[in-house]
Amino acid sequence: MVVGRTTSRRHPTPSTPEFWSTWRFDPLAAVLITVAAVTYGWWIVGAARRGNRWPWWRSLAFLAALVLFGILQFGIVGIHDQDLRWAFVLRLALLFFAVPTFAAFAAPVSLLRTGGPARLAQTASAMLASRPARFLGNAIVSPLVALALFCVLLTPLSATIRESPVWATAITALVPLLGFTLLTPLSEPGILRSSTFVTVEFLLAFVELLADAIPGIVLRVSNHVLDGSLVQAVGQPWFPSPLRDQHLAGDLLWFIAEVADVPVLISLFIRWQRTDRREARTVDALSDEEMAELTRAHLQRRG
Repeated sequence: MVVGRTTSRRHPTPSTPEFWSTWRFDPLAAVLITVAAVTYGWWIVGAARRGNRWPWWRSLAFLAALVLFGILQFGIVGIHDQDLRWAFVLRLALLFFAVPTFAAFAAPVSLLRTGGPARLAQTASAMLASRPARFLGNAIVSPLVALALFCVLLTPLSATIRESPVWATAITALVPLLGFTLLTPLSEPGILRSSTFVTVEFLLAFVELLADAIPGIVLRVSNHVLDGSLVQAVGQPWFPSPLRDQHLAGDLLWFIAEVADVPVLISLFIRWQRTDRREARTVDALSDEEMAELTRAHLQRRG
């Protein structure tokens, strides 16, 4: 007769020592990190030669983006992202949300204008001012792109993408670029909107705080494997079952999607301040006659 028998429940993630001691070399990630670091450093040197000091905290933000990118690619998340849903979702979400956020705070486009080649700076400024960039780079469209991207995780296509080496390479290069493309127009000081448009962005951004959580919630509450891949990953004793793996992926995506909206709201607040100062300077520059004419025209429109 067994008096005190207990069973231990395995945790579906690696231990902390295993997480930080498991690494592999990713040639593509190494090349991208090297090119980005050399380019950013070269532009900082160029800015210094022109007599412009670049804020140290922006350089620190860029370093954080590179370090996080390296951890995701070289570490255990990048090693097991084809086997485990939670690793795949964690890598995808952080490459889309976190890495571009740090890179946007580093303001590489502003640094390019300050210390980079003039022709390249003009090209970047023209691209930011283009209609596609202005359309994608606002708090109305960009969260919808994120929602559409992560809704793919609710379909059988998710397993095909997760298990494909070709898609893994594409995600490494394109997902951070997509996230940066969406976030840069929100964070760059040269992009200004009207105060009415920024107010609308604020309202919709708060609504999308709830919408962004939908894919994670669905993954978490579903009692069947949504991508149809029922083969359990093998190789480590802590590997979870497919359903438990999906639930953990949903927890991670739900949390990350909610936290990722905070930088967007911060960017919108900064944009609102810039817009308010710009409009205040415009009004202050008007003469009494121009101000009276503007008031008269406004009253005529309302009447």
